[in-house]
Amino acid sequence: MNPSSSSDPALDADASGHASDDGVPVSLKIRQRIKASQKRFHANDNIAEFIQPGELEALLDEVELKMRGVLSSLVIDTESDHNTQDTARRVAKMYLNEIFRGRYQAAPPVTEFPNVERLNELMIVGPITVRSACSHHLCPIIGKVWIGIMPNEHSNLIGLSKYARLIDWIMSRPQIQEEAVTQVADVLQSRMNPDGLAVIMEADHFCMHWRGVKDMDSKMINSVMRGSFLKDPNLRREFLSLVTNKKG
Repeated sequence: MNPSSSSDPALDADASGHASDDGVPVSLKIRQRIKASQKRFHANDNIAEFIQPGELEALLDEVELKMRGVLSSLVIDTESDHNTQDTARRVAKMYLNEIFRGRYQAAPPVTEFPNVERLNELMIVGPITVRSACSHHLCPIIGKVWIGIMPNEHSNLIGLSKYARLIDWIMSRPQIQEEAVTQVADVLQSRMNPDGLAVIMEADHFCMHWRGVKDMDSKMINSVMRGSFLKDPNLRREFLSLVTNKKG
């Protein structure tokens, strides 16, 4: 073998020195870029920086083709069944353009404002409706998120709608709730730099409602507390009390 050749013949350099990728699935190209950067690409990671212009459209075609194979293996006659003839395309568009778009699209633009008035009192935003999918079974997760912010004079402030946009971007990926609230806290902490940050999420999990034990009443509630919310029990109690009253 030519020592300059890659382990993948489809990606070997051509005579001009450029990589030949004819016939290589676009998912493989994206995967190799991520691995070359030594970044991870778990289900709840954003990989937008590794996707080049036009590749999402090609990825849509690839997912459609593979979804046709899934339907075929489920012994569904998509050729004569008028209800499922276009299902593979619809599912591919749903995953890439809607419920998992937070993996493939860059973060929404968020304008940050200086805390000119030096606000230093508790701010609560919520409930914000969230929709996601469990990364174990890809079943829906639907719930509410409440955000508590304790700003300081150096904190950045963001518009009310931007909380919802950022949270939707994070939740539009296969998630588990425990990790999702941590990702929300990380993004808000990095953008706002408050003295304290609290995130509470309460959600229905259809992997319990729809399958398995089929328990329709169970919900999951979890939280992340940082800074003054973690250190000051009185502040934490005030936040939890106000959120509980709103929920009631």
